[in-house]
Amino acid sequence: MRVARIATADGPVTGRYEDGVVHSNDETYVVGEDGDLLAPCEPSALYCVGRNFAETLEQMEYERPKEPDFFIKPPVSVLAHEESIPYPEFTTELTYAGELAAVIDEECHDVAEEEVPDVVRGYTILNDVDALDQQGRTARKAFDGSGPLGPWLETDLDPRGIDMHTDVAGERRQEANTELMLFDPYEIVSYLSRRFTFQPGDVVAFGSPANPGLVEPDDTVEITYDGVGTLRNTVASSE
Repeated sequence: MRVARIATADGPVTGRYEDGVVHSNDETYVVGEDGDLLAPCEPSALYCVGRNFAETLEQMEYERPKEPDFFIKPPVSVLAHEESIPYPEFTTELTYAGELAAVIDEECHDVAEEEVPDVVRGYTILNDVDALDQQGRTARKAFDGSGPLGPWLETDLDPRGIDMHTDVAGERRQEANTELMLFDPYEIVSYLSRRFTFQPGDVVAFGSPANPGLVEPDDTVEITYDGVGTLRNTVASSE
């Protein structure tokens, strides 16, 4: 089932998403008419794993990590589906990364791998926007608008072995399968849960395949994971 959040005149509403309509209790809300989609959750933090595909290691000349290599984005990084990605003034090298992400459903700590499906609310898509010319991961990845997230949650999904692709301005830039991850989603959630107490709505992103090329103002980035959907955002115009 797909679960979405929509901004309405009465405030945010959460419900089942189907064919452009959010169904909540006895009410229905048409996306684009009654409101726009919001990010599918409100995380206290986004825990993002990098260097999790072999081809990414080759592209960036990284060594293979012995454990999941992670960093954290703050809540202010989150953007909704179709929101514009800002192009910060402090960079001239903005890029993207199409990532599958889990949303945590309950406060939890030290979760065994086999118990991960029980604490995950569903799966969504993250665009890990990155200012490549900045020093250090926090400066590169943790700024406002660096975490487009959505468009909804898919609650019935095995995240292992699904195809993905990313198109930028109509050009195919990424194509892979989650079975190529060095650490699978269940391993990653369990690993991070031994270090952090997750809160409901927190996001765990599982890394991106190699992502050749930068984005420019007015480029549209479309990230698709089979069984989930397509996250679409356009980089803000330089004007």
